[in-house]
Amino acid sequence: MNESATKYFKEYKSKLGFTNQNQAKDYLAAKNITPSVDYKYIACLNDRIIDILKKINSIIHVDSQRKDLDDFIKMKVFIVYQTIKKNDIIPRLNNQGRRPEEVLFSWLRGFVISEYFSPSISKIFSIKIDSILKIGDDDFNNIDTFKRSPQADLKFVKNGKTVRIEVQSGFQGINDIKQHKVLEAKRIFNQLGDLTVCVHFDLFNGQVAFVRLDNIDDNDINWVTRQQMEGQTVFSIDQNLFEWRLLDSIPKYSDLSIEI
Repeated sequence: MNESATKYFKEYKSKLGFTNQNQAKDYLAAKNITPSVDYKYIACLNDRIIDILKKINSIIHVDSQRKDLDDFIKMKVFIVYQTIKKNDIIPRLNNQGRRPEEVLFSWLRGFVISEYFSPSISKIFSIKIDSILKIGDDDFNNIDTFKRSPQADLKFVKNGKTVRIEVQSGFQGINDIKQHKVLEAKRIFNQLGDLTVCVHFDLFNGQVAFVRLDNIDDNDINWVTRQQMEGQTVFSIDQNLFEWRLLDSIPKYSDLSIEI
């Protein structure tokens, strides 16, 4: 074997029909085969989101219920989905190797819950809903919208301070805040002085937590590593921080333990 290994490897791949290593890797791992999107499955998943909304809307306290639920579903589920589909984004959704249908379901479910409870958030903080700015990455024409982003969702002024709201929703009874959300909140506070509050909706248990992100201590005992999340470090929300039960009326900001 007189020729160099590198030259031989290149010749071998060339005879197989590849001009570079990535082509060979994708072929041998079958990564260049894109499965077709199952739109019937997506229709079922969208129906589940709608059913979740209707069930929640029927049981939570009247203060929080949406009187415009049918219009809300049309605008925030059907039209948003059709926009995403039209922009051919769905086949490119593959976070952590999951099927695009599941990535879309997870994202749309969280988006819809955030939008559903926006009026409740405005009532809690005594802020007119039209004075709340949306700053999250919800550009339905852009694939980056559906990737992890540390940016908060909402922003308003309260007591002369700019407050950013990170809206989260949990559906399995595990209530965590990812580390990069906390790091981003601290960065924003140090650079701009803005406060960040996470409003976490635990829809598995029907409760809501309020957590100031920018002042979480690096050594807080609630920092944990989740093996089921590929070893990610997360802030586990203490049960004491859940100060609103969805079957009860909307709390006032003055009754919450967070300080702004």
